[in-house]
Amino acid sequence: MSDPQTVSTAVAKLYDTYPFPPEPLLDEAPPGYNWRWNWLAAYNFCTRQKPQKQNIRILDAGCGSGVGTEYLVHLNPQAQVVGIDLSAGTLAVAKERCQRSGANRVEFHHLSLFDVEQLPGEFDLINCVGVLHHTPDPIRGIQALAKKLAPGGLMHIFVYGELGRWEIQLMQKAIALLQGEKRGDYRDGVQVGRQIFASLPENNRIAKREKERWSLENHRDENFADMYVHPQEIDYNIETLFELIDASGLEFIGFSNPGFWQLDRLLAKAPDLMERAKNLSDRQIYRLIELLDPEVTHYEFFLGRPPITKADWSEDNSLLQAIPELNPCIDGFPSQCIFNYDYQIVNLSAEELEFLQRCDGNSTVAQILSAVQLELEGVRKLLKQQIVMLTPTSRELH
Repeated sequence: MSDPQTVSTAVAKLYDTYPFPPEPLLDEAPPGYNWRWNWLAAYNFCTRQKPQKQNIRILDAGCGSGVGTEYLVHLNPQAQVVGIDLSAGTLAVAKERCQRSGANRVEFHHLSLFDVEQLPGEFDLINCVGVLHHTPDPIRGIQALAKKLAPGGLMHIFVYGELGRWEIQLMQKAIALLQGEKRGDYRDGVQVGRQIFASLPENNRIAKREKERWSLENHRDENFADMYVHPQEIDYNIETLFELIDASGLEFIGFSNPGFWQLDRLLAKAPDLMERAKNLSDRQIYRLIELLDPEVTHYEFFLGRPPITKADWSEDNSLLQAIPELNPCIDGFPSQCIFNYDYQIVNLSAEELEFLQRCDGNSTVAQILSAVQLELEGVRKLLKQQIVMLTPTSRELH
């Protein structure tokens, strides 16, 4: 199935049959947050400072049933949001979802990624999660999106990884073989897949992987269909991923799950190997990490259109003059035990908590420290943990 139009029609048919993601519709804002969808938190992650403006334009490219779109509206109260998708059936669910939860600063268009130039203007934040790997030409897709990214804007992308999805690929091919001429009948595909899993011996590698990793989400047919009977899927490794990124013409800012991409997580007990790794490029280190820990089911990362300036807070004076605010994506505040932007528990000292309670968006770090017994290094620690974000008082950084 190589003809782009045939592929797009088949993908639309899958999602018309099984709108995805199948999250329930709510009559209130969705629970919690995903920091990658919060402009303040995402911009701070990428540049180590608070963005200058919040009245931005956001594009949810391949919005599906609107789960991410809804968060983008609720988490960015000053933003205008646009969602596009090629499945009319799924878009209808997205519209209803956003209507019901009061996410009203959004407009939807029945549009493929490849036709995104039909939308007017540029976007400060483009969200493209779980989409490019299902298109017939991901490079053309990412290039089309890149043209719509404003200077200084950010794009967050999520695509599949081949190493952690090896068993899924095998199962997809097995289902296709057994479907034969019924291929493209997605309900039949789900039925065949379910029967295979019910029949495979318990210690079978594919059955074990499904049970350990995927079965919880796959009890819904929508998820099962998206995983095992999708008509179009391209999975990446670090080498092919960076071919895609380089083709976009945008700057690679970093993975949005940076914890996974730390080599010392795997080789800390071999300091001589860590030393050798210093001769490798960043991309070679990423490749080494995925080869040693082939659990990689996906890559999630930020790209940016220059100019993007990353703040440097190593100089005491610029840090003292900056204005600190709490990261909008933390939970449990005020208390000494909070969840950070990534839902990890952080235990604060009494001095750290007092500092955070005085972050009113007007006082500088110096003014707060004059009343709180916290060293400047303590502020840098909060900054590194992304519990606070800073606005430079002089914007020469730009």
